[in-house]
Amino acid sequence: MANIDVRAVNTIRTLAADVVQKSNSGHPGAPMGCAPIAHTVFHRFIRANPKNPKWLGRDRFVLSNGHACALQYILLHLCGYDVSINDLQTFRQIGSKLPGHPENFMTAGIEVSTGPLGQGICNAVGMAIAEAHMAATYNKDGFTVFDNYTFVLLGDGCLQEGVQAEAVSLAGHLKLGKLIALYDDNHITIDGETTFSFTEDVDKRFQAYGWHTLVVADGDNDLKAIEAAIIEAKNVTDKPTIIRIRTTIGYGSGKAGTAGVHGAPLGDSDIVNVKGKFGFDATQKFFVPPEVHEHYKIFGQRGQELESKWNALFEQYKAKYPELASELVRRVTNQLPANIKDLLPKYTTSDAPQATRKLSESVLNAVAPHLPELVGGSADLTHSNLTRWKTAKDFQPPSTKLGDYAGRYIRFGVREHGMAAICNGIHAYGGLIPFGATFLNFISYAVGASRLSQLSHHQILYILTHDSIGLGEDGPTHQPIETLATLRATPNGLTFRPADGNEVSGAYYAALINNKRPSFFALSRQNAPQLPNTSIENTLKGAYAIVDTPNPKLIIVGTGTETSLAFSAGEELTKAGIPTKVVSMPCMELFDEQPEQYKLSVFNDGVPALSVEALSTFGWDKYAHAHVGMTTFGLSGPYLEVYKKFGIIHEEVVKKGKQLVEFYKGKQAVSRLAKPF
Repeated sequence: MANIDVRAVNTIRTLAADVVQKSNSGHPGAPMGCAPIAHTVFHRFIRANPKNPKWLGRDRFVLSNGHACALQYILLHLCGYDVSINDLQTFRQIGSKLPGHPENFMTAGIEVSTGPLGQGICNAVGMAIAEAHMAATYNKDGFTVFDNYTFVLLGDGCLQEGVQAEAVSLAGHLKLGKLIALYDDNHITIDGETTFSFTEDVDKRFQAYGWHTLVVADGDNDLKAIEAAIIEAKNVTDKPTIIRIRTTIGYGSGKAGTAGVHGAPLGDSDIVNVKGKFGFDATQKFFVPPEVHEHYKIFGQRGQELESKWNALFEQYKAKYPELASELVRRVTNQLPANIKDLLPKYTTSDAPQATRKLSESVLNAVAPHLPELVGGSADLTHSNLTRWKTAKDFQPPSTKLGDYAGRYIRFGVREHGMAAICNGIHAYGGLIPFGATFLNFISYAVGASRLSQLSHHQILYILTHDSIGLGEDGPTHQPIETLATLRATPNGLTFRPADGNEVSGAYYAALINNKRPSFFALSRQNAPQLPNTSIENTLKGAYAIVDTPNPKLIIVGTGTETSLAFSAGEELTKAGIPTKVVSMPCMELFDEQPEQYKLSVFNDGVPALSVEALSTFGWDKYAHAHVGMTTFGLSGPYLEVYKKFGIIHEEVVKKGKQLVEFYKGKQAVSRLAKPF
């Protein structure tokens, strides 16, 4: 390789050593070992504009082995992004824009939050799906609006996490030819040599998945081989490619090739040796030779030229295809169609009872044809989740004759975790609102990725049916108990358990207008009646009275199908001389965001409250003084009998309501919402 390329690669290595040493925390080994890969990819291939990191036409780069983020931060600095040398010196410190693992909401140029191993490669699959779909939807003869590649750097740890197997299997089936994975094959994990636990033939595995595989034998020095492999990968258009690149972790360090250089600073003496080996002055810290800065100017120049050409092309596109162009602008700026709320189904108490999963299907059929950014599917439960709208076309490689890339319904297969992680990547791409569906109980398989949806502000719709012990015969392995408590406890999400059709429509509307957090819909298999006073507007409040009795002596609050139990019990108790207010609470998080005055108007101070939900009672102490719900796992049987077995029935709600009122006679039932500060 040219002397300037050698100098640039070694600059990355010495900077990585300095960055981690200064913070006294981090991972220098992978950045030092991957420096030739990163230099080649960024300097030779990636098309992006550091002055406009969100340029729609850019290539995407994902660092799946996110612990190596010092590498990406250094490249962002060299390429001209808003990352200064001073920023590099604040790595991993409070207030820094360079956190300990990449976060998409903190650092310009970071596409997705990575760190939990395996997630990034799945996000990259989602981005490649998004590119294929957007290209098939918007590109016209002479107007290639979407044509980017997705590059992902990953390591041995990513390839051991099970979630990646789900995603890369689907990527092979979908023939995502613009996805290029760069595998840092350094044979080291935290525990030591991969010979302890990871001896599979990665190339053969990926070939079996339908990937194109390439090998670079000397990733420490042979930049020409890395470049040639990427060129070959780009020429293979009907398969994703993984390039296995043999590297030495911590190349240049005295601990090179060992686990000792994985996750700890090198130490001052070793850094002196490293810099001496690479021809740098050991007394100079965070040093970038002027010629290296000059060498990297090509990145920004190339990006600005490409964006200028793209902008000019899009102006011509707008003139020839004004409707498509307007729609695309609307989508990428997160603007919903003006009439979206009007499309949502509305119900009265005279409408027939329906399962909320069926009501969800009605929403999808009403909205999806008018919301082209809505894409997604089910984890092999389409006919149970009821997620495929009538006019949907499958997203499939055209060669399969099963659909095409313009299709919006994705067959995720039995891959809940991969589905959620892929959805994060689809949303990160821009212009798309993805959804994924499974049984509520099996979102537990995907919580590693759905947690990142919440952390990273991804607008994902999680459609989760069979929402309680109402699942019935499938028994406790399939009946969610703790699941909603887990979702509700995780910040920056909206967890809905709608009671009827209006609340299902309201839940979808809330999910669509909240574009910086995911939503989780817990939907029933069993029918639910249409209740009085429910509406889209009331759902947006999170909780509200469906029976607002004057001067109540008791409040019963329910969610989902148990709201009708609260309603019927409230009627009987009121007739028995215990005026009862009935509250529906479709979304705790939205309710918690309401003004204090409103919250106390729903849960009146001085009035005892009873919660009713056929899931864990955990978390309900925040609102209610007593509970009807689950404290154990469920059991197998017809759902009405299961409800009866656990006492989640009308008679038990009435009984506990009376007991609660009796208990608080002569005592003050302070509202759980009343706060001392």
